[in-house]
Amino acid sequence: MRILVTGASGFIGGRFARFALEQGLQVRINGRRAEAVEHLVARGAEFIQGDLADAELVQRLCQGVDAVVHCAGAVGVWGSYQSFYQANVTVTENIVEGCLKQQVRRLLHLSSPSIYFDGQAHVGIKEEQVPKRFSDHYGATKYLAEQKVFGATEFGLEVLAFRPRFVTGAGDTSIFPRLIKLQRKGRLSIIGNGLNKVDFTSMQNLNDALFSGLLAAGPALGKVYNISNGAPVPLWDVVNYVLRQLDLPPVTRHLPYALAYAAATLNETVCKLLPGRPEPTLFRLGVAVMAKDFSLDINRARQYLDYDPQVSVWTALDEFCQDWQARRL
Repeated sequence: MRILVTGASGFIGGRFARFALEQGLQVRINGRRAEAVEHLVARGAEFIQGDLADAELVQRLCQGVDAVVHCAGAVGVWGSYQSFYQANVTVTENIVEGCLKQQVRRLLHLSSPSIYFDGQAHVGIKEEQVPKRFSDHYGATKYLAEQKVFGATEFGLEVLAFRPRFVTGAGDTSIFPRLIKLQRKGRLSIIGNGLNKVDFTSMQNLNDALFSGLLAAGPALGKVYNISNGAPVPLWDVVNYVLRQLDLPPVTRHLPYALAYAAATLNETVCKLLPGRPEPTLFRLGVAVMAKDFSLDINRARQYLDYDPQVSVWTALDEFCQDWQARRL
C-alpha cells in the first residue's frame, strides 16, 4: 500500500509516517519544514514540500497513492476565523478534491475532540454529542472540515475521521512543553480542586487506530471515531508526574476556578484591544480544559476498528520525558 501523510513535520503526522514505514508501507510525506522530516526520508519516505493551500500541489501529492492520512491543520485558540478556516477547511477541501480527481481509494482525516468543548465537564462523551454552538474557531472549523470529508462519500471516497484526545509520547510538542515552560516561569497553578479526570492518548495507541483505519472495511467506513486510552486519569497527577520526572518542582499552588476564569476573560479582552491583538497568556477555554472532567466514549472504535489501547498513559509519559531529556543533552 502506498499512502500520503500530510503534516509529517508535526508530532502526530511524523510519528504515524514513521510507524507506517516500519509496517512496510510506501510513504509519501508533506510538511512545511524539511529539517523536521529528514529522519523519515532517511527511512525511505518520499518528501514533497509545499503548502496544502496550493491545489495544484495537492493534486501532485495525491497521484498514485492508495490512501491519504490527513494530519495537517491549524491548532490553537487565538487567531481569526479566516486563518483557521483556511488551514482546516480550505486545505481539507483541497485534499478531498485531490483524492477524488486522482482516484485515491481512502481518506483518513485527523479531527479533534475540541469539537465537543463547551466549557462544561463531560464524562464518556459520544461521537454524536456535538454542541449546537462551538466555543472557538478551532473546534468550529475542525467540525466543518469533517463535513467536507464525509460529503465525499457520495462520490465513492472511503472516509474515516478520528478525534484523539490529548495525544502524547516522544516528540510531543504541544501539551507538556507548554506546561513545562509555564512552571519554569512560576506561572502554573492548579485550577479548581485539582481532582478533575481527563483522557490522554498514547501516540502508539493512535498509530494502531490509524493503521486499523487503513485496513478497515464494510461498516467501519464512513464514521467518526473517538480515540483515547479509555482510562481517565487525574490531570494534575499527570502534570506533576512529568514535572518530577524532569526534576522540576510539582505544582502545589491552587487558583479558584472563578478567579482563573475572570482573569482569563480580562486577559482576552485586553489583548483584543492591543495593537496586533497579541495572544493572551490565559484563555477562558484553557481554564475550563484544565479544571473540568473530560473523557471520551471509545466503544465505537473498539467495535468497528478492533481498537484496544495497549500502551498506558504512564508509559507514554515516560517516553515523552526520556525524549525530552535526550533532546536537551
